[in-house]
Amino acid sequence: MRKNLLILFLFLFVSTFFSQRLYKISVRNGESKSELSYLVRNGLDYISAREFAGLLGAKNFYNTETAKIESNFPKYLLKLTARSQFVVVTNKENNSQKVYQIPLSTLFIKEDVFVPLKYMIEYYKQVSGSELTYEQNSKNLIIAKADSIEDAIANQKDDEAEKEKPEAASTRKHDVYDILVEEKANGTLITLKTNKAIRIPRSSINNGTLYVFLSNATVMPGLAAKAKPAGLVDKIKQHFISAKNVQLEFALKDGYSTTETFLDPETNYLMITIHNKMFVKPENEDSDKSKWNFDCVVIDAGHGGKDPGTIGVTGVREKDVNLAVALKLGKLIENNLEGVRVVYTRKTDEFIELYKRGKIANEAGGKLFISIHCNSTETKDNGYRGFEVYLLRPGRTKEAIRIAEFENSVIKYEENPNRYEKLTDENFILVSMVHSQYMRYSESLSDFLNQNWKREVSIPSLGIKQAGFYVLVGASMPSVLIENGFLSNRKDEAYLASNSGQKVIAETIFNSIKMYKEFYEKEIGK
Repeated sequence: MRKNLLILFLFLFVSTFFSQRLYKISVRNGESKSELSYLVRNGLDYISAREFAGLLGAKNFYNTETAKIESNFPKYLLKLTARSQFVVVTNKENNSQKVYQIPLSTLFIKEDVFVPLKYMIEYYKQVSGSELTYEQNSKNLIIAKADSIEDAIANQKDDEAEKEKPEAASTRKHDVYDILVEEKANGTLITLKTNKAIRIPRSSINNGTLYVFLSNATVMPGLAAKAKPAGLVDKIKQHFISAKNVQLEFALKDGYSTTETFLDPETNYLMITIHNKMFVKPENEDSDKSKWNFDCVVIDAGHGGKDPGTIGVTGVREKDVNLAVALKLGKLIENNLEGVRVVYTRKTDEFIELYKRGKIANEAGGKLFISIHCNSTETKDNGYRGFEVYLLRPGRTKEAIRIAEFENSVIKYEENPNRYEKLTDENFILVSMVHSQYMRYSESLSDFLNQNWKREVSIPSLGIKQAGFYVLVGASMPSVLIENGFLSNRKDEAYLASNSGQKVIAETIFNSIKMYKEFYEKEIGK
């Protein structure tokens, strides 16, 4: 029943469109002033592509069936697609076309495409021929000709000086200046907006109240009274222990379970998730501990069949290495861990769709999901090499995003790649909340893998990282994705292709699983 609820929820999640609240950016265009619709996702401002192109003097054509918008500038055509990371710029003089890729997907909001301004502003400069300046903190955007941008900035600053209020000035003096509480499909997200990176606070839930203790950080007086409760949060209070030690108190409604706090490296905002009760083990199931026995490991050999994965310097195919390591690992588990079944997402050179891999894991009652891969860089035969282990969370570095993009790109081989269209970057933070109940276990396995790898394998370890992998989304259990090394590096490729290297890697992963099994059974009190 529990497994079915999780699968049902995940299905509902990826097929539900979340309501969006739009705000307005102040725009100075020469001597005129106007406004531009925007919204915030994970600390980034997304603007209306249709409205912005219009402000820049372009005419727009919007295709409702494909959710594509084409903006016609005097010298260029700019094409954007909702839920896509690709930007197409066509030079009208010679009809040449360039395709660019931005780190985050565009959004589809109210029959419009919203784009992350931070990553799109240079392309808008190119196609419009205008100088563009945007100040995210004050939400001011300046459009000007190249020779008049300094005057436009000066005029904008004069406007700000006239309308600035004492309260706004005092807000900037405090480390925490705003609290945003949002109800999500699988819990409640609290965002503490900060002016600088501050230490992740201690937090705990006691008698229906979430206590968050901020040390060495200032909080704007009266902030809790201005914050609007939502979702599982009923009331908000703040208690000043001293000038730089503040306790925030969130009175919770029934239906909460666990909480998790982490720092958004892009914005330095503190993010606190409160998870719905449906994602924890029901108390009446404690008597039947057999349901929680560590009795099944699911091994996923990445790629396969018509999808070769990455190709090495000398032609070694990733799909072959992944399968060889997976089979060796499975045999070690079957021979040495009594009572533990091994389920493979594939045992031969065949193509398995990403969503089916998670489905296989769930239907088998897996207690651990390990997806095995090899990495690569765009240029071959270079010095970059190493092992990485990934957890399911939104990737923040360009490298993590690049790797997730490659691993997720296998959906192009699938019959219905549109099934993943709602798993855009804006939603991955919500998807990972489903996995939050497993995250402590996934992190423990990752740590065992990282430490054992450093001791046992000649390929260096690059550590534990996070990214948004589709293959990990569907598996309702502790999960990791392993990049065993870089096939674009000759040393790593030779090691990964050799029987002896594959054997050492399989043994290292097995030793980590064995350690994890002992940790897991101690945790559940077996």
